[in-house]
Amino acid sequence: MIAVIDTGICNLRSVTKALEAVGATIQVVRTPDEVIASGAHGLVLPGVGALRDCVAALRATRLDDVVRAWIEADRPFLGVCLGMQALFERSEEGNVTGLGVFRGSVVRFQRPREFKIPHMGWNTVRFVQAESPLAAGLAPAGEAFYFVHSFHCVPADHALVLAECDYGGEFCAAIGRGRVFATQFHPEKSQAKGLQIYRNFATVAEAELKTQRT
Repeated sequence: MIAVIDTGICNLRSVTKALEAVGATIQVVRTPDEVIASGAHGLVLPGVGALRDCVAALRATRLDDVVRAWIEADRPFLGVCLGMQALFERSEEGNVTGLGVFRGSVVRFQRPREFKIPHMGWNTVRFVQAESPLAAGLAPAGEAFYFVHSFHCVPADHALVLAECDYGGEFCAAIGRGRVFATQFHPEKSQAKGLQIYRNFATVAEAELKTQRT
């Protein structure tokens, strides 16, 4: 079972359909009690729109504490777009204070004029943690994924960077540590390669379930 957090401002349907397409059993959750009741062995935090609204929704429902505890326990977690940005300490988008799971900030793109902001469309992602389970079946040197964002994450610890992308300069496209992952790109909008991301996460979550049963 994979629990998908509904903050009310996320691309919930697209993410749940993508997970179901790779064979995952999912449960949409809106409260800490629903996370517990689901018996989930994986947790997904999707998001689109404004980071302030995403973080406010998590705090209002106390799901921010659930996310922190889940990640601290190194349980399978996947953040998508705002679900990645929310994990850091602060953001220049509205001067928002994030969940502070990881040290670092979210900053606005500063690029030459020919690079339009937001960064929107397909771009090549290079996996610098080539052995990460999230990158299984994907070419480390480059795979195309779909982006829509004006801000990007700058982790204080570069070892957290799972993947990079070049848009007038390299930026962090995904993070990974243990069984915790997050992507700035949208796997659910990235066709076959995006489904591979969700398939890989589902595999990590399934391994967690098997560990709990033994």
